[in-house]
Amino acid sequence: QVQLMESGGGSAQAGGSLTLSCVTSEYKYMNIYMGWFRQSPGKEREGVALIQTRGGDYPLYADSVKGRFTISQDKGKKTMYLQMNDLKPEDTAMYYCAAGSTARVGAGTVDLVNVDAWGQGTQVTVSS
Repeated sequence: QVQLMESGGGSAQAGGSLTLSCVTSEYKYMNIYMGWFRQSPGKEREGVALIQTRGGDYPLYADSVKGRFTISQDKGKKTMYLQMNDLKPEDTAMYYCAAGSTARVGAGTVDLVNVDAWGQGTQVTVSS
């Protein structure tokens, strides 16, 4: 069973930056993608960014974070990152990492299908 562990959440002022990390216990062949999701109270979980674990990174972003957030990975460290710049109060949420087989891209949205594992989440709070 793949285990994912997030870290790096915290508080920031609007316009500030935070970097999240997600360590995976292993790379399973079926989990072609890893990604970041977020959920704030009263809202549905939202895909933030996805990255391929095999071959090139081919990052995918939700429109809400494009140009501000950067997803990356260090496979040697089995770690995925989310660099978040120019943070806004609406970025406040619990952030989760996930691993799965298929990326789905919609109108300004990204999602992961057949999710194999979720992390427990790390809280990000942005104040104005």
